[in-house]
Amino acid sequence: MGFFILLCLVPLLYLLSTLWKWAFAGGDQSCYILDYECYKPTDDRMINIDYSGKIIVRNKNLGLNEYKFLLKAIVNSGIGEQTYGPRNVLEGREENPTLDDSIMEMEDFFNDSIEKLLKRSGVSPQEIDVLVVNVSMLAVAPSLASRIVNRYKMREDVRTFNLTGMGCSASLISVDVVRNLFKANKNQYALIVTSESLTPNWYSGNDRSMILANCLFRCGGCAMLLTNKAALTKKAMFKLNCLVRTHHGARDESYGCCMQKDDAGGRLGFYLGKDLPKAATRSLVDNLTVLAPKILPMRELLRFVVVRFFRRLNSGGSKKGGAAAIDFRTGVDHFCIHTGGKAVIDGIGTNLKLSEYDLEPARMTLHRFGNTSASSLWYVLAYMEAKRRLRKGDRVMMISFGAGFKCNSCLWEVVRDLEGNNVWKHFIDNYPVEKILNPYLDKYGWINNEEETTFNLTDHLQNIM
Repeated sequence: MGFFILLCLVPLLYLLSTLWKWAFAGGDQSCYILDYECYKPTDDRMINIDYSGKIIVRNKNLGLNEYKFLLKAIVNSGIGEQTYGPRNVLEGREENPTLDDSIMEMEDFFNDSIEKLLKRSGVSPQEIDVLVVNVSMLAVAPSLASRIVNRYKMREDVRTFNLTGMGCSASLISVDVVRNLFKANKNQYALIVTSESLTPNWYSGNDRSMILANCLFRCGGCAMLLTNKAALTKKAMFKLNCLVRTHHGARDESYGCCMQKDDAGGRLGFYLGKDLPKAATRSLVDNLTVLAPKILPMRELLRFVVVRFFRRLNSGGSKKGGAAAIDFRTGVDHFCIHTGGKAVIDGIGTNLKLSEYDLEPARMTLHRFGNTSASSLWYVLAYMEAKRRLRKGDRVMMISFGAGFKCNSCLWEVVRDLEGNNVWKHFIDNYPVEKILNPYLDKYGWINNEEETTFNLTDHLQNIM
């Protein structure tokens, strides 16, 4: 009897929730992306296999065991040879970055991507009402947001937000800031600028939990132009349908699993702990529990309730026996996954039962651009667009993780067919790479045959340099 009451209550609660949103949510709920521009650094900043060897050898704090660890990490990372690094690292100055180095890294991105975005959209900097900048690990005064206001001579009443410390999930936090401002203000333009500063954060120590970040993080960024102007809805690319944020900072295990800190020798780096996969899984489950009823059709929610009920019934009420999975593909056409690493992509794919076709954009973005932190989602989206996968009415789900620990997700609706004239345009025909070969193992695999008692780096410098 209780089961049938539950079946009746689910559609009723869903109906009441829909009516409440329609009647009482208030304000202008529309939030559209007019255009976006992903940053492609210059080719002289590529970290290829040869540069990687030189960078590692320069670190005098590393030994044979660390070399073996790094080789295994880069081989399993899913990153290719055409990712981009900061200039100070490529110039051999990673241990002594200056403030000017850090600001130059950001301004190279700002001056390229913001310029292209505003020119292509035909929007003047003086028309921007809201500016949100998120760069997690660089805080300067004046702020990066103020530097953009000064560079483009924006209006005195432009509302600026400069977000730091939000990690790889920061760009969706920025979208949420804009969405909430749009609710109270009509006919607005908002500019979101998302990136990460690697220049002052390249780790030069030998702590394995911190040196791993050097293998994963690469330079990149994205500038996005959003609006809630009704007259521009047909020109827009995407409409935001919903956004869900989950923060597990109250849990010590989750809070401490990834953070910026000093190692035992006082060297600053970004720590990635062993509890990170567990923290990511917990936050993802909690986030999707809230997101699912907002984006999935009623038939899928009912199917989930029925399957879960009968599995628990057959297992005598055991929670283990009652495990059931929701099929997100019933409400989502494309999955835009944060390129946190091969393990992150594989984990989300397994949990959501996604196909290789679904995971291809994230895998190829990781291979070509690496983990560009908060901007990585937009490179994945650009890949889909460049492959002409995105058609009017399609639904795109974004999933991102960040320090804190946070999991943020959202659902975009494609407003019109998209052609893909973006950062991928000159090399999209080379993708997907059917089999990702790893040249690092071919060139440096000999390191695995070395013994610590007899290893002498000087004997191998010719092969490395």
